[in-house]
Amino acid sequence: MASVVFLHPDLGIGGAERLVVDAALALQKKGQYVHFITSHHDPGHCFTETRDGTIPVTVVGDWLPRNIFGRFYALCAYIRMIYAALYIALFSDLKPDIIFCDLVSVCVPILKLRGYKVIFYCHFPDQLLSQPGSRLKALYRVPLNWMEEITTGKADKILVNSNFTSSVFKATFKRLCVTPDVLYPSINTAFFDQTKPLPFTEVLQISSSDPFIFLSINRYERKKNLELALEALKELQSLLDDAEWKRVYLVIVGGYDTRVVENVDYCEELKDHADKLGIADKMTFMKSPSDIMKCSLLSYAHCLLYTPENEHFGIVPLEAMYARKPVIAVNSGGPKESILNNVTGFLCENTSKAFALAMQKCVENRGLCKKLGEAGRKRVEDKFSFTAFSDELADIVDNLLKEKKKDS
Repeated sequence: MASVVFLHPDLGIGGAERLVVDAALALQKKGQYVHFITSHHDPGHCFTETRDGTIPVTVVGDWLPRNIFGRFYALCAYIRMIYAALYIALFSDLKPDIIFCDLVSVCVPILKLRGYKVIFYCHFPDQLLSQPGSRLKALYRVPLNWMEEITTGKADKILVNSNFTSSVFKATFKRLCVTPDVLYPSINTAFFDQTKPLPFTEVLQISSSDPFIFLSINRYERKKNLELALEALKELQSLLDDAEWKRVYLVIVGGYDTRVVENVDYCEELKDHADKLGIADKMTFMKSPSDIMKCSLLSYAHCLLYTPENEHFGIVPLEAMYARKPVIAVNSGGPKESILNNVTGFLCENTSKAFALAMQKCVENRGLCKKLGEAGRKRVEDKFSFTAFSDELADIVDNLLKEKKKDS
């Protein structure tokens, strides 16, 4: 039995966290020992498998600051990951054969000094996620960006989540003469299959006897473009007759962490925007749902709205398609690889009008909705199955273990 330690900055409930948890589950089911090291893990804001003991978790360095006077988030993240890497290398009782780390690559050289084989999963270059700022901020980012590129290149294996991210990776890290391998995320389909939805009245407070529910699942972050869903709903009102419009509702579900100012502010901004658009009575806002609640929402919803532009991949569209729901998404980034336009959903321009027209088709044609949903389920089973994901990851781990034996 090999030992694989996952090093991740913050085990919350985002797409990156879902991927690494699923990766750990995949290897665990293949007979590997897995363990998480993280700098923060809140039992009230995490995935079930990291809370119930399915995957052991050790938290180190949570006392280190996340920012300095509301600034220097990236530098603090680097320091926290370096501290966690030093813990693994020098102080823990763990004896990993392989380290699987993601998001922050600065820890890679430290782990390599101890002779560990390291897999680095690049969800997206961190330097491209940083918001533009002043000239001083640009100067601050120069050494961090350089360090990200150099330390990423030190990994034994580099993985990315889509061909889109692969192209961005190569355009960003020009010093690296390496082409990362694409390992598409998957979802733990067994959990979906085994989870019984909660009663409708425990999930949603909607009085309509025959509602049509649009669902959006994303973190409360401005880059997720959630206002597009609200504006599309308002646009949809002019496309439907009164009877159809009365049935329509939109549920916004978001990862929400009170420690993150943007989560708090953006949620309030969206509520205010709904009021200004005159659609507040059609809206439900939910924060950080449990896994069972999310499965229940996907069960009762009729269609998923996925609004981020140039999303790196996107786990939520896979979850929706597996739940037999059509997906309406922006025609860019990873969704272009997961969603088939007019087959499993609709890829639209980033405008409220384009989204509203696609939404109209779903509301007015339940048969089409069901057809798209069934095609989505088949696509996930054929191309993004958990079995295929598990087998591919297990092969990567096995090959690195063979390399380690040769090195020793």
